[in-house]
Amino acid sequence: MKKYLVIGNPLEHSLSPKIHNFWFKENKINAIYTKETLTDEDLGNFIKMIRDKKIEGANITVPFKEKIIKFIDILSDEAKDANSVNTVYMSENNIIGHNTDIAGFYLSLRPEIINLKDKNVLILGAGGVTPSIILGLRMMGVKKITVTNRTKDKALKLKERFSYVEVLDWGETVKANAIINTTSVGLKKTDEIHLDKSLFTSDTFVYDVIYNPKETNFIKKAKNKGCMVQNGLMMFINQAAVAFKTWHNIMPNIDENLIKFLQND
Repeated sequence: MKKYLVIGNPLEHSLSPKIHNFWFKENKINAIYTKETLTDEDLGNFIKMIRDKKIEGANITVPFKEKIIKFIDILSDEAKDANSVNTVYMSENNIIGHNTDIAGFYLSLRPEIINLKDKNVLILGAGGVTPSIILGLRMMGVKKITVTNRTKDKALKLKERFSYVEVLDWGETVKANAIINTTSVGLKKTDEIHLDKSLFTSDTFVYDVIYNPKETNFIKKAKNKGCMVQNGLMMFINQAAVAFKTWHNIMPNIDENLIKFLQND
């Protein structure tokens, strides 16, 4: 039986085993998908297990999407552009690092759901997934992208790579048609993101990459202000589907039954 897994820290929220094992069963693939909480010191041994074919493939989440890169032999174009890896596997004796977050985010915001073309977007956070969000937004044709992060230096480093990005001090306000939370603040029920209330209007679209819990306090606040909101579930599902196809050359089925299955925890 082939083994796949997701690595990260924390991992309590991850539905990756649930979705991939569902697809394994649906597509009659003899494999199992688990999750493993690692530390920075564990990454070298983790990669060795892939080289030794004890692990067929893996997904990478917080906080390892950038840290894993130094262990990778070949980066896909998407991973290079984002400087972020969330999918790893072996091919012809090389460790391949791929990024499916860009596609996952882009596919989660189809134009019939929300059209961000020529709109102004404020991103909260400058971590591992943020470059993928930036690239996805550029594909959508947004007018302006502003990034704010508690540690401003991290946001400024993003600007070095994406010159078109504006950087804002944490707590400052800017007029935005959409606000996207890319931080991990919200994984805990007590987590709060303190933003100026004037940012939230009935015309504001608010998106949180977090999908578990289903509604973070950030999403709840936005809903109470009349904003249109979306959590990260469809991004998670779509990035997982692209990873699944990368490993198995099968595009898995995404339908209401799958969504209900994932939400039924």
